[in-house]
Amino acid sequence: MKLLIITDAWFPQINGVVRTYEHLSEELQKLGHEVHVVSPSDFPLRLPMLGYSEIKLAIAPYQRLKRIIEDHKPDCIHISTEGPLGWSARRYCVKHQRPFSTAFHTLFPDYVAKRVAKFMPPLYNFTHKQGIKYVRKFHEPSSAIMLATQSLEDTLTEWGFKTPMHRVTRGADLNLFTPGEKTKFKDLKGPIALYVGRIAIEKSIEDFLEMPWDGSKIIVGDGPSRERLKQKYPDAHFPGNKTGEDLAAHYRSADLFVFPSRTDTFGMVLVEALASGIPVAAYNVTGPKDIITEDFLGALHEDNLAEAAAKAMSTGTPEQRADHVKKHFTWEVAGRQYENGLLNKAK
Repeated sequence: MKLLIITDAWFPQINGVVRTYEHLSEELQKLGHEVHVVSPSDFPLRLPMLGYSEIKLAIAPYQRLKRIIEDHKPDCIHISTEGPLGWSARRYCVKHQRPFSTAFHTLFPDYVAKRVAKFMPPLYNFTHKQGIKYVRKFHEPSSAIMLATQSLEDTLTEWGFKTPMHRVTRGADLNLFTPGEKTKFKDLKGPIALYVGRIAIEKSIEDFLEMPWDGSKIIVGDGPSRERLKQKYPDAHFPGNKTGEDLAAHYRSADLFVFPSRTDTFGMVLVEALASGIPVAAYNVTGPKDIITEDFLGALHEDNLAEAAAKAMSTGTPEQRADHVKKHFTWEVAGRQYENGLLNKAK
């Protein structure tokens, strides 16, 4: 099978979408398929995304994208994002009656509504409703929506989605993320509470930074809110982006992983933290509630992160958490699920 993945999010960005397709592409290639990723870097005209200067979006990409699709002659087309490339790919497929699959990676209505409400709070509900219409229209002609969790499927059903949905889980690099010696943070007051991910308004990181905690808080990552939060919370530590073994060492050296976001659809960092042996504290929302399904994995709360954190600190062992990930969250399983969705739903 020749697969064309069309995405507005790709390297050098560091986020869940990029890492998802990096790993899924590798797994499909292991299964004997040919995979080609089309991203903004394939287009000469690009502009920074508003609020995310490091994310470059393709400008007027349709004609060039049309040539790429027709030159590659793919058996399957998968559209991963609802950006300019995603809409152009959708337009091409609808016009030429080409079946295609899509993916739902971000709670876009919540994401946009929260940003608008920062400046105009009364517009939150209106913006959210318009966001739902936007994503529902985008995915409507898709043969199958690839999504990670049951709770997200329930949400899309509530929003009136009629498109068939297919489950594709996520995983962690189990050669990298493992329990082990705590080599970081030895000069900081413990216990160590860690966040890894984008530092932006939709991640609700201030909930974590405001949370009562008799120890140190570490925020790994970068984003438009980093400098503001760094100045507002001088007692917290912001070491920037980390990758590879350095990132793994940050995970395993922490005592607790805190995930304050309410807008993620999964949260791969949760699985990486668990694979590293540390418990998770989060809100009881889509993503965390699909992953933190056993007491030994951590704790969730409707609106009190501090309470979830206190409870999570007394749950389970590193070995229990790492073993759970090995059984339930691997890229090998995700790759086979993805292959199944492409072969059986999107042709």
